[in-house]
Amino acid sequence: MPEGGAPATPPATPGKNWRDLRKRALSAIVLAPAAVLCVWLGANAYTFLLALGAAILTWEWVHLCGLRTVTMPGAVVPAAVLLAGTLAVLEYPLAAWLVLGGGFLLTWVSAAGLRGRDRPRQPALRLALGVLYIGVAGLCLIELRHENEAGRANLVFLLLVVWASDIGAYLAGRALGGPLLWPQVSPAKTWSGSAGGLLLAMAIGAVLAPELAPGSPARAAAAAAVLAVATQAGDLLESGIKRHFNVKDTSSLIPGHGGLLDRLDGLLAAAPAAMLLALLIGYGGALWR
Repeated sequence: MPEGGAPATPPATPGKNWRDLRKRALSAIVLAPAAVLCVWLGANAYTFLLALGAAILTWEWVHLCGLRTVTMPGAVVPAAVLLAGTLAVLEYPLAAWLVLGGGFLLTWVSAAGLRGRDRPRQPALRLALGVLYIGVAGLCLIELRHENEAGRANLVFLLLVVWASDIGAYLAGRALGGPLLWPQVSPAKTWSGSAGGLLLAMAIGAVLAPELAPGSPARAAAAAAVLAVATQAGDLLESGIKRHFNVKDTSSLIPGHGGLLDRLDGLLAAAPAAMLLALLIGYGGALWR
């Protein structure tokens, strides 16, 4: 028994908890092709996808904090994220980052100034952090796509790796069970699932990356490993956020997945990681060149 007399968290039992597999599969069949198509087409389709995603994500975050997006200060969260995204699409990156930072500060100050029943259930800083949590990933996804052909390949690669990490972690964790990865944060994620997600992401990256753009399969596997680790870190972060807010799902928007924040938690962390990789290897080329 651990220090303090609290019972140890039992390891996950293999072969159980497959009840949500059908809903997960159906949701993925609908959402994944639409996302890849919008990335591939670029321009208006990709801009619409990001704007829709940002609107839903910010709505979920504001509601988690006990406010509404149609009144202050909740309205600042989607407004800041969408305005920053618009400036990034118009290729004013510095202005976009300044708007995002300004939106964070304005949300924090305006929420902190509320009194009585209008005050958010959560501290003002947590409401404001939604601007950065969602906005930083959004600006990175916009900037990555601005690389034209390389950007399209990099974004498809990013999506495939994130999905492979999620699928590998789900299948390996359910099939093998074993010790939990971080029981204080997530009661379901296991070390076996983490390893399965990492291995499948590396395999998918190595096999499919050369089909998207010229480059080394070994480097593609290494890039996929970095993105897979970021994906799993984002998944754990979202689990911690939901535990903090004391909710099972961020909303009931997507059957089998909960809300869009539940579905995109890994991508929100992997997108900035992909942007850093792009800057490190030289902007304008494939992440695995």
